[in-house]
Amino acid sequence: MSSYSKLIIFVLSLLIISAAIVFIDSSVDNINKTMPEISDAIVNGDNDYNEAVILVNDRSFDESMNKAVSAGDNYNSSLEKLRNIKSNFSSDINEIQNDYIDTVIRELELKIQAVDKLKESIECFRVYSNYTGTNYASEANDLIYQAKQYQDQRDEIVKENPKLFKDNFII
Repeated sequence: MSSYSKLIIFVLSLLIISAAIVFIDSSVDNINKTMPEISDAIVNGDNDYNEAVILVNDRSFDESMNKAVSAGDNYNSSLEKLRNIKSNFSSDINEIQNDYIDTVIRELELKIQAVDKLKESIECFRVYSNYTGTNYASEANDLIYQAKQYQDQRDEIVKENPKLFKDNFII
């Protein structure tokens, strides 16, 4: 093999390695850029959900429904982004980060179910079907309680791995 061929192979190897490094860095940057958006949407969803409950108790059903829909939209947006991270960047995250994302996904799935139950309760209260509305509201409350357990679990993951989560990879 000539020295010219060896040089070409060496240069091509460097290019492939460089491209791989750039791809990995860009995927990690993409994840780190997306995490604050996910976090903000979850916080906004929680605020909207809590406001929806207060508005139901005040019998402001239209406003309550608007807040519930907004909460659902925020939760669904975060869930979609997390699933995207899992499907597109799973090789770039470690096991602890993967467990963290799975925990947040389970939390969001429960919160979305709770929003659906809350919306059903609003519809029932609107037509004076208070018994059924109360049952749906109770189911929503139970789902939020379960979601809170996953939220506590993800907080514990962060607490146990402060170096891993000290920068951006946290919701």
